[in-house]
Amino acid sequence: MIKTRGLTKRFGSVNAVRDVSLTVERGEIHGLVGPDGAGKTTLMRMLCGILTPTEGTVSLADDSHRDAARRRERLGYMPQRFSLYGDLTVMENINFFGRMYGLDGETIRRRAGEMLDLTGLTGFKSRFADNLSGGMKQKLSLTCALLPRPGLLILDEPTYGVDPESRREFWRILYRLNSEGITVLVSTPYMDEAELCMRVSFMEGGRIIATDSPAGLKRNFRYRILELKAGAGDLDFLTGLPEILDAEVFGDRYRLRVSDVPAGIRAVKDCLTGRGVEIFTLREIPPSLEDVFAALAEGKEV
Repeated sequence: MIKTRGLTKRFGSVNAVRDVSLTVERGEIHGLVGPDGAGKTTLMRMLCGILTPTEGTVSLADDSHRDAARRRERLGYMPQRFSLYGDLTVMENINFFGRMYGLDGETIRRRAGEMLDLTGLTGFKSRFADNLSGGMKQKLSLTCALLPRPGLLILDEPTYGVDPESRREFWRILYRLNSEGITVLVSTPYMDEAELCMRVSFMEGGRIIATDSPAGLKRNFRYRILELKAGAGDLDFLTGLPEILDAEVFGDRYRLRVSDVPAGIRAVKDCLTGRGVEIFTLREIPPSLEDVFAALAEGKEV
């Protein structure tokens, strides 16, 4: 559904996207993750035809990146920030964007009814967009993106800043749309959402440096993770141990990245015992996507 080859975008001396070759298969939900400034939004805007690549090619299905008109018909795009009109009602926004897609009034009304029912906004047709909750605004944006009945949805962090329940509801809608044949490319800052994708690409410094299923990324992770709960809160000194590659706090526990589990356990026990710190639990646990992406962001091979 999406294929890019050597895709690059430069803004003056800044390389925002560097030599990206990405494939999104038809019918999949493909996640795009990475830190702020990694190039995710720039990449998505090139896929939509909003930005022109400096180098490389984009094709959607079998279309050339130069065929902007056909691209607009094939995809729906939802930008990172709410971009509809707050002083228009829900239905007025839908009518406006439906006309922008070249749809006639009857088609807009019919499709709006279907989409508003899907997103749960039927009872809010007359409400001004500015008066919607964050989750409802995102659903309205999605409704407008779906008006042309695209085969491909490109969503740039659609649930950022939205409450957890609204995020879950939004993903239930995405899964339903995907079950009806819509391919989804979605960027997200949330690891629980990345877990819901069929495949995930990690982006850093304008490049895609890893792509696999969430299970595959964790299965092939070259490091091991120890979980530690101890009778002291500040254990940052553990990062000074040569056996400990990294340490992160998660609630009342530390997650320690190591290469050698027995050596790591011995080093932690010796260090804490010597300081008089009681160890409640110290065990190996499976890696999470958070562990994988943290290592990738540090430039580690995983």
